[in-house]
Amino acid sequence: MIKIKGILDRLTFQNPQNHYTVARLRVPKILEPITIVGHLAGVVEGESLEVSGKWTAHPKYGDQFNVHTYTVVLPASVSGIRKYLGSGIIKGIGPSLAAKIVDHFQEQTLDIIENDPDRLMQINGIGKAKKQIVETAWNHHHAVRRVMRFLQENEVGVVHAAEILNMYGSRSLEILKTDPYRIARDIPRVGFGMADAIAMNAGVEKDDENRLAACLVHALITFEQEGHVFGLKNDLFQRCAGITGVAPDRFETALERLSDADELCVENGSDETDTRIYLKRLFRAESGIASRIKAILSMPVPTGSMDRSQILETVLKRLAVKLSDEQLDVVKHVLTEKIVIITGGPGTGKTTLVRALCEVYSLMNQTVVLSAPTGRAARRLSEVTGKQASTLHKLLGFDHESGLFDRGPVNPLELDVFIVDETSMVDTLLMYSLIRAMPVAATLILVGDTFQLPSVGPGNVLSDMIESGAVKVFFLTKIFRQAQESPIVQYAHEIRNGKMPDFQKAQAGTLSEFYFIENRRPETVVQTILELCSKRIPKAFPHIDEIQVLTPMHRGDAGTINLNQQLQALLNPSADGIHSGGFVFKSKDKVMHLKNNYEKDVFNGDIGIIHDVDKPRNSLVVDYDGRLVEYDILELDELSLAYTISVHKSQGSEYAAVVIALTTPHFPLLQRNLLYTAMTRGKQLVIIVGSSRALELALNNNKTDLRLSSLKDRLKS
Repeated sequence: MIKIKGILDRLTFQNPQNHYTVARLRVPKILEPITIVGHLAGVVEGESLEVSGKWTAHPKYGDQFNVHTYTVVLPASVSGIRKYLGSGIIKGIGPSLAAKIVDHFQEQTLDIIENDPDRLMQINGIGKAKKQIVETAWNHHHAVRRVMRFLQENEVGVVHAAEILNMYGSRSLEILKTDPYRIARDIPRVGFGMADAIAMNAGVEKDDENRLAACLVHALITFEQEGHVFGLKNDLFQRCAGITGVAPDRFETALERLSDADELCVENGSDETDTRIYLKRLFRAESGIASRIKAILSMPVPTGSMDRSQILETVLKRLAVKLSDEQLDVVKHVLTEKIVIITGGPGTGKTTLVRALCEVYSLMNQTVVLSAPTGRAARRLSEVTGKQASTLHKLLGFDHESGLFDRGPVNPLELDVFIVDETSMVDTLLMYSLIRAMPVAATLILVGDTFQLPSVGPGNVLSDMIESGAVKVFFLTKIFRQAQESPIVQYAHEIRNGKMPDFQKAQAGTLSEFYFIENRRPETVVQTILELCSKRIPKAFPHIDEIQVLTPMHRGDAGTINLNQQLQALLNPSADGIHSGGFVFKSKDKVMHLKNNYEKDVFNGDIGIIHDVDKPRNSLVVDYDGRLVEYDILELDELSLAYTISVHKSQGSEYAAVVIALTTPHFPLLQRNLLYTAMTRGKQLVIIVGSSRALELALNNNKTDLRLSSLKDRLKS
């Protein structure tokens, strides 16, 4: 490992989330500064660094020094300390105060500020308040350095240092040293591995009960991330044994301890193999959903219903739509139920039914509230009904700081009828929150397509409710004439039923709404998609927000990362932009917002176009359907390029033209409901680019029901 000492001359780029840095280091006896790259947190221009690593040759940027570890070298001489403190690096200490402190403490100055800051009050002009300002500023500046050094000493990755600091602040180092397994609970993305490496380096035994307990919680969090509400005891113990190298039966005591502490819930099944282990919050949510549904169903059914002729006349007069016999029956029966589910594929009239119900309930003087899981889905619901619709999080008053909802049993929503669209996207935790927030006397109408991808979060809520038989379900099967003429709708239903469509039939004419373009190699899939999006599709759909490329995965040639870079280079070749998180954001780029931001009123999955980039201020403005939203450099982690997005991110959205990449390297995620979800995102044009083999793999993989959940059983009992 090569070591180099120098002064940090310029920070060219730094990712605020993982501290990946590109900088220029001025080294003695070398005329030009060298370029260094790596994860360098808590460094500022003007500081002296000692970096260890190796030289690499970048094909575009030339020779770079790849930093593996680094230390901030604090000055030792009186003149060096005076210059360091007087530079403004430590807020609260200017040149004159720096001179006073150094004149008094000489070479001991930095050691006193670090370890005995109370002695600063010996200096005339420094009272308790000023001392506190200096101490806080010093600790803030050097906290990152201390955490990074500790992580490097323990030979664990430093990319998550920012998350640890954001979670624990000034207590980060203390927690890393005294309770590292807390990280596995509080920051699942950082995970058990980092915590375990630190603990083992500190001498913790393999069978230490704290270690085994932390591993059990970590494994259950992993199960949750895989979509499960609980883990089976034997599977849980086996997984933990594989992680820790400890025999499965040794976890029994740790499990009892966690259960006694009310962190986990153990629910015994019919035999030992069916013992179910829950994280406490998931157990509370799943059992709470079942209890609340039963409470709502026990209430008297609505009175003052309308007869068929009144319904027909109302809808015809207000919407100029004549309901089919099937739709009329559904509306009539919904009016006499407390909880109903309306489900069906594309073209079966779900939207028309929601519009009709809104008008009928309005005539009955019932207050109807419309909602959906995502901002995109809520806007689409509002557009098709002409009524206001909100995201569930906004409607329920989600507090990002506390992670709690304002609305609940004590402060319920004010409504008579609660209609939730795209319910297949609602997971166990969100369903618990929404059903607790509605008055027990109100009516709940859940609308969704059960064959779409399940929720990103844990559970199969909509499917479980349907299969339980506890609530009234209306299956819409009739495809209306206009939809029957669409090959998109026809093929989607064939895929839904496990049948391979005859794509050549739709492509026989001069123009079609659906095309399958055979390309076996991922690199040729990419080239075809580039040509489609730059030359062919824009002839019919000229606006960039009308065309959406979808793909199952992020990595690989045909993944979102590469396709976004390739499409950006082709469709928006401008050189100017702001670097952040591995992306370059440029004016006119298509971008997606990645997390709910209630201050900006922008939500996960919202897509916009960059309106303006201000490089001197390190900020940009995104146009979301005419509404301009500003982001500074620290907020750019909430954005991603969106020329291509994952199929999961597209749920709840519709686009004029959709291009789907489907290759065999995507096989870990190729399944029927993913293909079906992708196909049903397109309104006027769908093009699949990929191999027949990948298409067959997706069609024949119908593994939707593998999630572990007990909601169906709880509703049956």
